[in-house]
Amino acid sequence: MKNPTYFRHLNYEKMIRDYPLGDDYEKFLLSTSLDEIRSIQEKRFLNLVNRGWEIPFYQKLWKKAGLEKGDIKSLDDSQSIPSYSKADLMKSIEEFPPFGDFHGMNSFSKSNRPPVVFHTTSGTTGTPQNLFFGPLSRELQNVMLARAYHIQGIGPDDIVHSVYGHGMINGGHYVRETFIHYSPALFLSAGTGNETRSVQQVHNMARFGVTVIVGFADYIVKLAQVAREEGLEPGKDIPVRMIIGHMGRENRESISKIWGGAEIFDLYGVGDTGIVAFEAHDRHGMYVHEDAYLLELVNPDSNKIVDEGKEGNMVISVLFKDDIYPVIRFDTNDVTSFETQQSSLGYNVRRITGFLGRSDNMVKLRGINLYPIAIGAIANEHEAATGEYICKAYRDENGRDEMEILVEVNCKDSEKNEIKKQISSLLKTKLGISIGVKLTDKGATAHLTQVDTRQKAVRLIDDRF
Repeated sequence: MKNPTYFRHLNYEKMIRDYPLGDDYEKFLLSTSLDEIRSIQEKRFLNLVNRGWEIPFYQKLWKKAGLEKGDIKSLDDSQSIPSYSKADLMKSIEEFPPFGDFHGMNSFSKSNRPPVVFHTTSGTTGTPQNLFFGPLSRELQNVMLARAYHIQGIGPDDIVHSVYGHGMINGGHYVRETFIHYSPALFLSAGTGNETRSVQQVHNMARFGVTVIVGFADYIVKLAQVAREEGLEPGKDIPVRMIIGHMGRENRESISKIWGGAEIFDLYGVGDTGIVAFEAHDRHGMYVHEDAYLLELVNPDSNKIVDEGKEGNMVISVLFKDDIYPVIRFDTNDVTSFETQQSSLGYNVRRITGFLGRSDNMVKLRGINLYPIAIGAIANEHEAATGEYICKAYRDENGRDEMEILVEVNCKDSEKNEIKKQISSLLKTKLGISIGVKLTDKGATAHLTQVDTRQKAVRLIDDRF
């Protein structure tokens, strides 16, 4: 059959045998040895590299580094392959508009090319980037997320409210596909406040008895505030028991509290990769799907693998994406470290400590690396802070880099001076450096962060350049 349709192209039974789901995945985590996992990784990685040699983008990148076909013979050779970042992909799109040359669509004849799912990233760090999936890589991206949701405890009694964005953005669509294809829960796809008004969302959540919220922490916090303004008590009128999403460095205790004591679970992934790691009930790091990903931590200055337990950029190879858009040593610029202690759950895969910030969103002041989300998390430890903030980096008249944070607070005007001093002191104690602090009223940063319209709020304005 020429141009087979999506599901005809997908061998579902083989996919689930190769990448187990549900209880079978938990058995895999408990029973598969480290040597067996490495063997799985190596086989899939070498297959992925072979596919990479068929893609013009990788051909140029690898030959420039002196690589030839056959040079990569084992997983130990992975560091010989140069990494790349979003900047390289955007350059590819500029040189080969509109799709770039990093996809493999042109490696198939028109009659044999598998169906292609096309989306973009949200564009949080610049122009949205193109994303490509074939049927297998699309479904396996969904499987990775479904694995996490299952272990975290979503089940058939749950009603799940999603605030991931739609449109061209990948997030909302693939989360919806995950629940429809691989979860017994009832799924409500609300999207951002730009798609379904926040007021309407909280009333729907109360009406339908939502028990789980999935999405980015920024907007989930916003919804709790809106609910109370509408006379609805989170945790009571909206019976949320669990919140799962991209938590970053946000204060989990405060998020749990404003949602009536809901459990909080973290996830890590980007548009190119899907969910790479997830938090489980031990709350000790995030478990990496190591049968599906090769995750390396690299020093952004030297491009060398960091020592065990040290922070580095996450460089990711997606071991199942060998159809349309292979992802081989993609430098996310997201910073983390590996946990060094054994899992109390007995899972035989590595864990990361979580998303610590972006190396390309880092501001260095007087020799100290500062990440906006870490600064925001500290400032929001103060009881008067609402959870909303934005950082600004600038150069003073002497050419020295400086930073300030604009923090929304809920207090009387007469209390602001004292609260400002307290937040300033808290930041200096925990960061080891003084930064500027400005306080503003609730809602005053929304036009800067775009928290009501974006699935990921803006947290840094860089006016230095």
